[in-house]
Amino acid sequence: MTNNITAIAKNAKAAQTELSISSLEKRNEIIKKIAKGLKYNSSLILKANKSDIDIAHNNGLSKAITERLTLNQNRIDAICEALEDIIRMQDPIGRVLGGSTRPNGLRISKVSVPLGVIGMIYESRPNVTVDAAVLCIKSANACILRGGKETLNTNIALIQIMHEALESCGVSPDAVQLIKSPDRSYVDDMMKCDKYIDVLIPRGGESLINHVIKNATVPVIATGVGNCHVFIDESADMNMALNIADNAKNSRPSVCNAAETLLVHKNIAERFLPEFKKRCDKYSTRLMLCEKSYKILEGENNIAPAEESDWETEYLDYCLSVKTVENVNEAIAHINKYSTGHSEAIVTNNYKNANLFTSTVNSAAVYVNASTRFTDGGEFGLGAEIGISTQKLHARGPMGLEALTTVKYIIEGNGQIRI
Repeated sequence: MTNNITAIAKNAKAAQTELSISSLEKRNEIIKKIAKGLKYNSSLILKANKSDIDIAHNNGLSKAITERLTLNQNRIDAICEALEDIIRMQDPIGRVLGGSTRPNGLRISKVSVPLGVIGMIYESRPNVTVDAAVLCIKSANACILRGGKETLNTNIALIQIMHEALESCGVSPDAVQLIKSPDRSYVDDMMKCDKYIDVLIPRGGESLINHVIKNATVPVIATGVGNCHVFIDESADMNMALNIADNAKNSRPSVCNAAETLLVHKNIAERFLPEFKKRCDKYSTRLMLCEKSYKILEGENNIAPAEESDWETEYLDYCLSVKTVENVNEAIAHINKYSTGHSEAIVTNNYKNANLFTSTVNSAAVYVNASTRFTDGGEFGLGAEIGISTQKLHARGPMGLEALTTVKYIIEGNGQIRI
C-alpha cells in the first residue's frame, strides 16, 4: 500500500476524532460557510467545470454522460438549497435509540455514533462531492473522496471551498480529502486500508462497484447500479402511463434512477407503444424491443430487436428495452430476475395488482403511479444522499444522515460484577 493513502487515511482518522466531539452548532457553521463559499465562488466553479466539459467533448463522451458531468448556476443553487435543508435537520449523533435497566441495576443505553472514516469512490456527477462531504460533516464522519477523472477540475475547486470553510471554523481540512490522481492504484489502496477506513461506498458503473465488492477488505456498502423498470398495467390511465414512462426514461437518462426497461401489459400494448414511441422520438431514444413489441412498431425508425443482454443492461443513455408481458405476474418475475434492486414502478388502477407489486418486487424503492426518478435523498426529505444502497444490510435506498451512523451501547453501573 502506498504511503500516500496510509497518511491520508491516518490524518482523516485524527480529523474525525475532532468532529466526533464537536457540537452540532459547529458542524452546522461549517456547512453554512460551505454554502456561502459555493455561492460566492460559483463563477470559478463553472470555469473549472467548463474545462472538464471541454475535455469530455474532446474525448468523445456521449451527450447523456456529458450532461451528467455538467454544472450550471441552477445546479449550484440547488446544491446550496440542499445544504440549507441539511442544516435544519436534527443532529444524527448522540440520539438515545433505546435502553433498559437490568435486574442487576445496570443501565444500558443504545446511542447513535458516527461510522468513522468513509471512503467514497464515485464517477461523474460533481454534486456528489458536495453531498458526500457535507453529509459526513453533519454526521461527524471524515471522508476520503476519489471522484472520476472526468470532473477532476470541478472537484478540486469544490474541495478548496470546503477546506476554507473547515479551516475558518477551526477544524482540520483533513476531515474532507480528495484523491486527485486518476491512477487506479489509489482505488486499490483505499480498498485495502481497513486499519483507518471504516466503510467504503462505491458509486458508479457496475464494473466499478463489482471491482470494489470483490477486492475490498474494508466493509462495503454497494450503491448506484440502477437497472430500473416501469410496468404499465392494463388498467393504467393512458395519459398518466405515458407521462410516467416518458419521465422515467427521458428526463435525465444518465442517472441511476432512470428507467432502463419498460414492461407493457399485452392488452394495451397496441395502444400504448405507438404513443410512447412518439414521446421517445423527441429525444431520439432507441428502443430495443421484444418480438411482440417489435411487431407492433415494425417499420418505425430507431428500433431494434432486443437480445438477452438488453434486459440486464443499465444504458445510462437514450436507449430503452421494451417487453410486452402477459400480466402483472410475468412483469414481477421479469423484474426480480433482471433488476439490480434499485427502483421499480407500476402504473395501474387495480388495487390488488398494486399491492401484489409492492409486496413481491424485491427492490429498495417500489412505486405505484409515480416515476422512478424520485429515488433521491432530496426528494425523500433526507436533504441529500451519499448514495442509493441496493443491498439490505445496514442501509437500503437513499442514504442520508441516519445511514451514516452506527450504534454504541453505553452501560452504567455501580460496581456490578458478573458471577
